Amino acid sequence: MVIAVAATLKEILAKGKDYPWPRPSECPECKRKRLWGHGFVSAWFDECVGIIFLRRYRCPECGCVICLKPQDYFDRFHCTIEAIRTSLSHRIKTSRWLPGTSRSRQGHWLRALKRNAKAYLGEVFKEDLLNAFDQLLHMGKTPVTRSI
Repeated sequence: MVIAVAATLKEILAKGKDYPWPRPSECPECKRKRLWGHGFVSAWFDECVGIIFLRRYRCPECGCVICLKPQDYFDRFHCTIEAIRTSLSHRIKTSRWLPGTSRSRQGHWLRALKRNAKAYLGEVFKEDLLNAFDQLLHMGKTPVTRSI
C-alpha cells in the first residue's frame, strides 16, 4: 500500500533517512492504530541523481506494508504528474514528442491514457485526451497506468 504525503524530493534527498516522515494514524487495511516502523525502501525519481529513501511501516495485525511517497507522483512512476501532463499536452498539441524524456516512455503514457479514457469515460473523450486526463485524475484513477 502506498500513501502520498506532502513532501518534497529536495528535502528528502537533503535529509536522507533523517527526514521526518509523518506516521500514519492507522492501518489503511484493517484500521488498527498500531503500526511498526519497517525501515526504508530505495526509490529513483527523474529529478534526483541518486536514490532516495522512502519510509515504510508495517501493521502487525494484518501484515500490510505501507510505503510513504511524495504526493506529486503517481504510484510506481518516476516522473511528476505535472511533467507527464505537460508531455502529453505537448504531443497532443504539436504532434511531436517532448524533448528531454524518452519517446518510448511518452508513447506508453499516451497509449495508456487513450485506453483508460475509453475504458472509464467512453468514446466521448477520445478527441479530448487532456480533459480525459483531468477527469481520470479527479476520479482518483491514474490516467497513464497500463493496468486497469
